[in-house]
Amino acid sequence: MAFGYNGKILVVDLSSGTWSVDEHDDTWYRTYWGGGALASWYMHKFIPKKADPLGKENVLVFATSVLCGAPLAGFSRYTVAALNPLTGGFGEAEAGGYLGPELKHAGFDAVVFKGKSAKPVYLYINKGEVALRDAGHLWGMENGPLHDALKQELDEKGIRVASIGPAGERLVRYACIMNELVHANGRCGMGAVMGSKNLKALVCRGDEKSITYADPEALKEIGTWHRKELSTHMPNVNLGKNGTPMHVMAQQNSGILPTRNWQEGVFEGAEALGLPGYEKILEGRHTCYKCTVACKRVVKNTEKRYGGPEYETIAAFGSLCGVADLDAVCKAHERSNALGLDTISAGAAIAFAMELAEKGIIDKKELAGFGDAAGMVAMVEKIAKREGLGAILAEGVHRAAKTIGKGAEEFDSTVKGQEAAFHDPRGKSGVGMGFALSPTGADHIEAPHEVAFQGAAVNLIKPLGILESPKPLDCGDEKVRYFVEGEKTWAMNNTLGICNFVVRPIFAMTYEKLCQTVQAITGWETSLYELLLGAERSIVLARMFNVREGMGRKDDRLFKRLHQALPEGPAKGNFIDEIAFRESLDLYYEMMGWDEEGVPRKGKLKAIGLGWLA
Repeated sequence: MAFGYNGKILVVDLSSGTWSVDEHDDTWYRTYWGGGALASWYMHKFIPKKADPLGKENVLVFATSVLCGAPLAGFSRYTVAALNPLTGGFGEAEAGGYLGPELKHAGFDAVVFKGKSAKPVYLYINKGEVALRDAGHLWGMENGPLHDALKQELDEKGIRVASIGPAGERLVRYACIMNELVHANGRCGMGAVMGSKNLKALVCRGDEKSITYADPEALKEIGTWHRKELSTHMPNVNLGKNGTPMHVMAQQNSGILPTRNWQEGVFEGAEALGLPGYEKILEGRHTCYKCTVACKRVVKNTEKRYGGPEYETIAAFGSLCGVADLDAVCKAHERSNALGLDTISAGAAIAFAMELAEKGIIDKKELAGFGDAAGMVAMVEKIAKREGLGAILAEGVHRAAKTIGKGAEEFDSTVKGQEAAFHDPRGKSGVGMGFALSPTGADHIEAPHEVAFQGAAVNLIKPLGILESPKPLDCGDEKVRYFVEGEKTWAMNNTLGICNFVVRPIFAMTYEKLCQTVQAITGWETSLYELLLGAERSIVLARMFNVREGMGRKDDRLFKRLHQALPEGPAKGNFIDEIAFRESLDLYYEMMGWDEEGVPRKGKLKAIGLGWLA
């Protein structure tokens, strides 16, 4: 008997309108666990080489995990994965909220969508019952009205919905998937893949009692302990009190707040965007399934059901665009959630266009340049609707730069074709390694940021064998070793379906208690070694998917501006030395058991139980 999970994965063929159920044993689940690892297994199995990311041969996977949906704070995350429309390689985006637990409680650990429906549809899973329903009358709707219509149509208030807006329908390459209007599978254009399949929504209704646990009493005791720890562990206390907007001033004070398309690291309007300004519009907090941290925000000046902007969105539409108007940033956030746009890529595309306008490469009639708050909000609409300049920016910065030409390529802020999130590696080089090595393109959550482990905080990473604080600007041996171990910890969280904000190395749950939690849920006697081994499988599965698509060493790079010195502020003069950075990547390959081109060696594949990839 399986504890903590269903042992069933729903495989839906949208082309034929039929579905089947895959069943796997404990060994399979204990190898792949969930999240990106589980999704990668299906991507390797079903997606042919060189498939079109927006074609019917692509496969879209909603993957929970063996732990997702357990009654613990932060055990709510799930992955959506597919061939990435921005990069042509591996793509995945995680989200919290309520959809992942509801899918588990509805009877399935994952849903795999194949093919393309001949007409718009949505999938409805109700306590194990499956139905593909017509969505023709829903096509074109924004996410909010769509949720209202589905609840009325299904006459079920308890449903949970993951959906796309008009941006996904129009195949904007960085369209996202929204669940409950505030939780986004934001990166990698998963909304565009969903739109390419004529799939408007995944709707779930489950029963929490459907999942049984190996040791319910132990799990209850752990839950009580965890809630207490979350209420006193200061990183969690601060996160609940201030949310991620607190990072605006932290980045500003370090001189690494990306400003005006990465030209600078300080922004004169930072206080208006950060907590000093944000507290004036804050109306409340909300949270994810069973989570007591409640790091999500509600603000006064937008449609409240779309929530308030978090750090990445504030930086995207704020400092990166040179916009100090928080009301405009909140409106851009609201419209992005309604239309279904990744705010990171959308803000990056608009900032890129603003710089081109200032340099005379494009006309200023649609976008005046940095600081144009009204033009920024209007461009969000134009991108989603593919109108005017928005139609070019909807392809992503990398493709837009090639289309525009005239030197626009100089201002490209992408890695592997995906726009970078807003943590400047010129103040923390490990983030640069994450940008370069992420299988999805630039990603700021490949490994915990090294600035968190200075001074006494180094004790948090000693269980990983890192005994001294990693130096923020170092690119040498110790930084690479730190990154290797740190990358595994966050990949572990991904495969287990748990939030980075509730577990070590930064937050409350210790690794010892995490292992006890896994055993209480599944009945499996485990160790940190086994959990990190599963994480390494996830990293290698994604890497091998990219290898088969022709990606490798040549793609593990940073964009040009990061090798240039910051012109002012606390980090003035900082830059990433290109030669030293390349050497650090070479060392990373060696430490990981990969060859000089970044391909995992046969012995490494066999050592971690992935010999079938050799």
